[in-house]
Amino acid sequence: MNDTPKWRSDIFETHSPWIKSARITIAAPSKIIFDILANPYRHQDLDGSSTIRNALSGPNRLQLGSKFSMAMHLGIDYRITNTVVEFRENEVIAWRHLGRWRWRYELTALSANETLVTETFDASKAPAISKWWLIFRKAMPWTQIAVAKTLVNLKVLAEGK
Repeated sequence: MNDTPKWRSDIFETHSPWIKSARITIAAPSKIIFDILANPYRHQDLDGSSTIRNALSGPNRLQLGSKFSMAMHLGIDYRITNTVVEFRENEVIAWRHLGRWRWRYELTALSANETLVTETFDASKAPAISKWWLIFRKAMPWTQIAVAKTLVNLKVLAEGK
């Protein structure tokens, strides 16, 4: 018997081929969720794409301007360095790498112990070469699924299940 919870995040239309988003309600305060997101050493636990191998460098807690590097694998092993480009404690955190793709998490407290979390992968401001790479890899449909899975993983972690 499989004891894995069967939660789903809600994928929603962004009206842009370069932006993929999903949201999920998590039964935890925004601070607990934000603390997980702000720790790059927890990102492998969240990763719905299964491409993150581990954090290689960075602070234990991210803040605006923080840089952190991850060991990755997508067909080949590689390393990527991200920079935090948006940060509002317990509300918003976003980072991007050299390709200018942005991962953004927005937390909206619904009550003291319930939070709506929206994750957005945004490549709309990426340079043409980065967009070409996403097209070449046929990445956008796969990215949408990864975003949705990441939110489910975050829910499991934040709710302690």
